Amino acid sequence: MEGHSVNLADYLRREFAYDEWANREVLAAIRAVGAVNERSLHLMAHILAAERVWLERLKQVPQSVPVWPKPDLEQCEAEAAALGGLWLEFLDLITAGDVSQSVTYKNSKGEEWTSTIVDILTQVIMHSAYHRGQIASHMRASGQTPAYTDFIQAVRQGSIK
Repeated sequence: MEGHSVNLADYLRREFAYDEWANREVLAAIRAVGAVNERSLHLMAHILAAERVWLERLKQVPQSVPVWPKPDLEQCEAEAAALGGLWLEFLDLITAGDVSQSVTYKNSKGEEWTSTIVDILTQVIMHSAYHRGQIASHMRASGQTPAYTDFIQAVRQGSIK
């Protein structure tokens, strides 16, 4: 991308490619330490559930999962694999002009809100990064090695273009 301008749609695709990579990295770190890290797995299950809930809100379909589901590593891995493709499919359907449109939805408390698509997409990325940071802190405090999920690391590795 060096020397080229970036449009918003491409930028968002790149952000969600990073999110998919970071989720996989965290799940691999959780798998490496095993069952001794229930809190990290609980947060990871929440990250993935929240990503699905926001995608369903954007698509205007009923919420299919609780925002704090029961933690299960295999289910998290399957959900992470599915969500990566679903987000990219959604992003392929919108254009840079579409992201300023508003979507009305109900939050987990049943309150009705209206937000722009781009604000929702930003929420998803930042919310997930926030909780991945909590997972890293928890793992370090427990003497475990967390995943290195800095955006620049994904770029350096060629994991995202």
